[in-house]
Formats: sequence, C-alpha cells, structure tokens
Amino acid sequence: MARVLQYLLLFLMSLTLRIRVLGYWSLIYGYCALCTIVALLKLCWNIILRPTATFQWGVRETPPACLNDTSLGTHCYVRIKESGLRFHYVAAGERGKPLMLFLHGFPEFWFSWRYQLREFKSEFRVVAVDMRGYGESDLPLSSDSYSFDSLVTDVKDIVEYLGYNRCCLVGHDWGGTIAWLFAIHYPEMVTKLIVLNSPHPSVFTDYALRHPSQLLKSSHFFFYQLPRFPELMFSINDFKALKALFTSRSTGIGRKGRLLTAEDLEAYLYALSQPGALTGALNYYRNVFSSLPLSQNHVRSPVLLLWGERDAFFEQEMAEACRLYIRNHFRLNIISGASHWLQQDQPDIVNTLIWTFLKEGEGRKSYRN
Repeated sequence: MARVLQYLLLFLMSLTLRIRVLGYWSLIYGYCALCTIVALLKLCWNIILRPTATFQWGVRETPPACLNDTSLGTHCYVRIKESGLRFHYVAAGERGKPLMLFLHGFPEFWFSWRYQLREFKSEFRVVAVDMRGYGESDLPLSSDSYSFDSLVTDVKDIVEYLGYNRCCLVGHDWGGTIAWLFAIHYPEMVTKLIVLNSPHPSVFTDYALRHPSQLLKSSHFFFYQLPRFPELMFSINDFKALKALFTSRSTGIGRKGRLLTAEDLEAYLYALSQPGALTGALNYYRNVFSSLPLSQNHVRSPVLLLWGERDAFFEQEMAEACRLYIRNHFRLNIISGASHWLQQDQPDIVNTLIWTFLKEGEGRKSYRN
C-alpha cells in the first residue's frame, strides 16, 4: 500500500510539472500571437497612412564622426579561438590598470558607454565591447548561437584575452543580464558588479509571471520570438520605431536627461541598418524562454544596481527584490526622472554613483591583478 501511494505521489508531481510547463509555453505562444496581431494592425495602418514611405529605408553607408572620436579610445579587435568569432571593442586608459568592462544592451552597441569611457579611463583600463551580433563584432545568424552559456563564455574569453583574470563588470539592459549571469558563474572574476536598469534574471521571471502589468511592459519579449517580422517593423518608415525607442515621450530619454544629438542617433542608425544587424540584436530574445529559470542564482560579488525611475520596460519593484539573490554588499540607487537609457540619460549622476561605489570597502587598489 505504501508503495502504491509513493507511485501515486510521484505521478501527481510529474503531472503537475507537465501542466506547469504546458501552461508556461501556452502563455508564451498565446501572448506572441496577440502581439503579432497588434503589430499587423499597426503595419496595415502605416500602409494606409504612408503607402509609399512605409517600405522605404536605407542602409547608412558612412559612419558619423562621433564613432571615430579619438577621445573615446582606440578601436580594437580580437578573435576568440574557441568560438571563432571576432569581437570589436573600444579601449582607453593605460594597459595594466584595473579592467572595467562595459556590456551594452538592446538595441545599442559600444557607443552607449561614451560618457563612461571618458570618465573612468583615468583610473581603469576601460573596454566597451560590441557584443556578438552587434556593431563590428561577428554576427551569427542562428538564434541558437545566442544562448546564455555562449554569451557568458564570450565575456570570460574577452577578459582573459585582454590579459586579466578579473574585472569590474558594468552592464545595462541585456548587457546587465549577461553581467548578472557572469557574476553568478564566475564569481572569482568579478571584483565588483555594476548593473543599470536590468533586474536579476530570476527576479524578472518570478515578478513577470505574477504581475500582468510587467508582462504587458515585456510584450516585446514575445513579439521578438517571430522570425523576420520584428526586423521589418523596426525598418519601416526608415527605422521610425528604432528612433522612437530613444526619443519618444513614452520610452525615450526624459526631458531632464541629456538628449541624443542628431549625430548620436545617426550612430545607432548606422550600426543597426547594416545587413543582418537587427537579426543579431533580436536573437538575444529568441533564446531567452528556453534559458529560464536559472539553475544557479546567487551573486557573491558586491553589487551596485542603478535604476531609472521612468523606465518604460521594467517596473521599479524588481530592483529591490534583487537583494534576495546577493550574498554580499548591495547598494541600490533609484535616479529620479531618469529613463531606461540611464548611462546616456544622466551620465553625470551615474558616474558619480559609480565612483562612490568603487571607493567603498577595499577601495580602488583592490582591482589590480
């Protein structure tokens, strides 16, 4: 009788797990279908209003001058033997100084860290990477090439190629997600972790499933699962949707922020209008659901989390919840009036808060190899 009850309990547990998995993927595909319908309606409306302009967009052939600004650093390349991929990065500061590595988000590239490259090169070897699929780094077209494991391994390989065994790691948005994961899996390589507007991946998963309002803000995660169609929607009307991400009242840099200049915006259009560039950027999303939930969660490095109060994509409550997974000093700063694009929106405040965090505890000297 006891054995029968044991088998029955195992069966019920297995059945419950399968129902949860089925519910999880039903939610994803159902929401994906809903987002697709909304996008199709937007496309039809665009065609009605601008029948000739809708399908007109152009590849920017010449980089704007700001991308060759020597005050930002030197453009360098590295080919990683294991993956075979070539990565582009911009570096400044003396070699041998502590490494501060910057990881950008979507849909950005190394240029999003321009204010930090200038600020921290006096004390650090600062390196802003074009992550795989972005900018001048190689662009694998298969979405399978953008797994969490591959993206985290890229960071490890780059740090080691640069001649370091640890770094101060700074990440924003998707770069923040990869920074969290790198600190989880390689704690010995992260002296301090600085994340901007990116919740711990486990916090995001738990919170989004329990809060429909966050699920609505994350609707792009579902829409981007589709092949080709999101690329089309970003491209129509000469990349109007891409421009709106950075400049619109709802998602762009706030009125109190340091607005993008026309040349800054053109830098993004240059990088993302290149053939295949949008697919590489969107492929980060096309692997995310199969990579969650995480099997490991805890971060053992000191963490600074900076959060723009007006983030249009992530609810602020997630920021405080990140504390649950940190087994070291944790500092959270909410920046009033700031948008999702924090390091570009409020660079002076961001830089000051980073300096304060770096001086806490062991001080700057702890970053040397």
